Amino acid sequence: DHPLGGGEGKSSGGRHPCSPWGKGEVKTRKQRKASDRYIVKRRK
Repeated sequence: DHPLGGGEGKSSGGRHPCSPWGKGEVKTRKQRKASDRYIVKRRK
């Protein structure tokens, strides 16, 4: 069963988001430098 599943219809959440195998499942963005070397001309 899924870790977040089940429970008589009224329980929701209560845990961290996770995959069916109990691992964490929130994608986080990798911190990158702002890509302003690609911005050549500013929009008017």
